[in-house]
Amino acid sequence: MSTTITVEGMTCGHCEQTVEDAIEDVSGVTGAAADRDAEQVTVEGDTDVSSLVAAVEDAGYTAKA
Repeated sequence: MSTTITVEGMTCGHCEQTVEDAIEDVSGVTGAAADRDAEQVTVEGDTDVSSLVAAVEDAGYTAKA
């Protein structure tokens, strides 16, 4: 299953990597691809959207489903 959430505050490649790492630590996630220009992260796997949003926010960014 693929899920896309909006992420605000990514300004560089390091930000994208930080968001991807935070998402990939969530149980059930098999992959993540962040795009700072689109302000989105696409997540592969089976997990609750609220867990994804919480992980991004814990990493210091603003997220919404």
